[in-house]
Amino acid sequence: MKAIFVTGGKQYYVAEGDVIYVEKLNADAGSEVEFNEVLFVDGKAGTPYVKGAKVVCTVEKHGKQKKIVVFKYRPKKKYRNTQGHRQPYTKLVVKKIQAK
Repeated sequence: MKAIFVTGGKQYYVAEGDVIYVEKLNADAGSEVEFNEVLFVDGKAGTPYVKGAKVVCTVEKHGKQKKIVVFKYRPKKKYRNTQGHRQPYTKLVVKKIQAK
């Protein structure tokens, strides 16, 4: 069974047992999280969401991605600014996909 659901402003296409990285969620490691905003389940598309469908995931861990360097400058103006950024994420394991 496969599904498309929405979290953090992004859409994820998953099957049971998949491991995905999403925007950071407020949930403890080891807890279960349910996503009710399911767009597509086994050939059924919602308008906009499929009624009664949900994706249940387990939170495996929280972390930060690798650092990216943000470098800004203005030519001929002696302006240079270097900044680093590490985006936080949550690692999820998809346990089950339910559809009515």
